[in-house]
Amino acid sequence: MKEGNGKRLFVNEVATRDGFQMESRFIPTDEKIALIHRLSALGYAKIEVTSFTSAKAIPALRDGEEVMQRIARRPGVVYTALVPNLRGAERALESRIDEFNIVMSVSETHNLSNLRMTREQSFAELAEVIALARQGGVPVNVSLSCVFGCPMEGEVPLAAVLEWIGRFAALQVQGVTLCDTTGMAFPTQVEAICKAVLARHPAMQWTAHFHNTRGMGLANTLAAVEAGVERLDMSLGGIGGCPYAPGATGNVATEDVVHMLQCMGYDTGMNLEGLLEAASVLENLVQHDLPSQVFRAGHRLTRHAPPPGFNDIAARAHARRGKELHP
Repeated sequence: MKEGNGKRLFVNEVATRDGFQMESRFIPTDEKIALIHRLSALGYAKIEVTSFTSAKAIPALRDGEEVMQRIARRPGVVYTALVPNLRGAERALESRIDEFNIVMSVSETHNLSNLRMTREQSFAELAEVIALARQGGVPVNVSLSCVFGCPMEGEVPLAAVLEWIGRFAALQVQGVTLCDTTGMAFPTQVEAICKAVLARHPAMQWTAHFHNTRGMGLANTLAAVEAGVERLDMSLGGIGGCPYAPGATGNVATEDVVHMLQCMGYDTGMNLEGLLEAASVLENLVQHDLPSQVFRAGHRLTRHAPPPGFNDIAARAHARRGKELHP
């Protein structure tokens, strides 16, 4: 495992979209905006603000336009959102979006379950979205679901992943996110796939997106970084998931990943203490415990007071030691 040696990595926050879409409690619009303002000051490269999906499909994000229009934009931060179709694209452009994040699955079964379309139908519609984005001067990122496995089909062939990436590359998208939608990835697989896609399309902006369903999220993150991926999706507190992915749990927790990478010498540009404060705010918003580990335990060098009576214990131990040395 390599030391970071100060290598710069770029952190993308997805809790305000990928996380909030899974919450049973509707987070009030003003509270969403206040959280985004707090996050904007912590060093993120990108914040996925919301989704321009229909309110019926994702009622938790029915205020997407208002949130995107009202947030204060911090220079250097990209404010992106999920854009599923042409109607969503039109709404996104009206809301002054910085980037379209479009999505489809490399698994036919998952794409039908999630988007109610075949992959070919999704691609045809997304090609029109990309054309509209180009007219509006807005860059496009493609999030490819189930790159590392489908919960209904099993293994997804690398050839299929490369084929879909190649088709989007031909449309001149800016970047591709490799999504471990249900936490099926494992480190050696991640390294192999990331190296293969980077070698095929070195000029593309590559992002890795991991869930911690089977406890391998941090290891998979390291595997992606060591393969050359510099951009990482993560979710504050570890909230999130996919409503059409059986068994999926939350994304890797932002504070857990940032803590690990900073300990290893990577430059994430992130304020870890600020992240922990933001996670406390988030826990109050969602009204349930967060999966994050670092939020509970703190930084590895967090100090704790000795147990009660420690001074007496130490004094007795030193006294015994003195008698042993000078009987």
